[in-house]
Amino acid sequence: MTSPNTAPPSADGAPAAGGVPASPAPGPGPVLALRDVGWTVGGATIVDSVTFDVREGEFLAFIGPNGAGKSSLFNLISGINPATRGTVELDGADVTAEAAYARARRGLGRTFQTSSLWPGMTVADHVRLAAQAACGGSYRVWRRADAYADQVTRVLARTELTHRADTPADSLSHGEKRKLELAVLLVGEPRLMLLDEPMAGVSAEEVPALTELIRSLHREEGRTVLMVEHHMDVLLGLADRLAVMHHGTLLALDTPGAVMADPTVQQAYLGEAL
Repeated sequence: MTSPNTAPPSADGAPAAGGVPASPAPGPGPVLALRDVGWTVGGATIVDSVTFDVREGEFLAFIGPNGAGKSSLFNLISGINPATRGTVELDGADVTAEAAYARARRGLGRTFQTSSLWPGMTVADHVRLAAQAACGGSYRVWRRADAYADQVTRVLARTELTHRADTPADSLSHGEKRKLELAVLLVGEPRLMLLDEPMAGVSAEEVPALTELIRSLHREEGRTVLMVEHHMDVLLGLADRLAVMHHGTLLALDTPGAVMADPTVQQAYLGEAL
């Protein structure tokens, strides 16, 4: 069965004309809306009463020390974990009870702190497999070298990995692995991208190029981005708004300048490593 938001495969299982379709058109309201969202496990509250909206084309960055609830919040937004309180809406639709794959079909894409690449697979095969999954094609079709050639070529060029197409993933640098994770994400044409510490493990030499790639996905392609990151210099150059997490709650949410000038934020965080 194909997703209602993906193009059906052709009679032989190949992707339909045009490849992976765009995600549903934006509605009049926010792309993402959280209302009093919380997550309690075994009596411990991990995320507590978080409420905010994200506008179409916005870049919202999250900061806070380890254990503040940033990744846990991303898990609730993406459907990895179910919220135990509140609602999550995508384009006005209540998706609180929807699984992660159903939210992905609505145009939500996610990367993780820890790489989940297959060491023995090449860069191109990672992207081809992601395209096959997005289009609903079969494993038999994935084995055909030309089945998803257009998508693979386009995404590898977009992420500057064309020259590494035949390279096994375990041979890549950390920065290239992060680019490959973005390539796997992009082949599904997400409108809302959740990036969880994309600079983790990336060398200082590779950070500028990866930062510029993320900037271009936001500004040139108009993608909505939520990002968790500890590199403050990276975030301050990318974010439209900055959110500060504190013990599972949203301590502050405003423009980067306003947040960094907030006495409460200064007292809680500016003396700590973010």
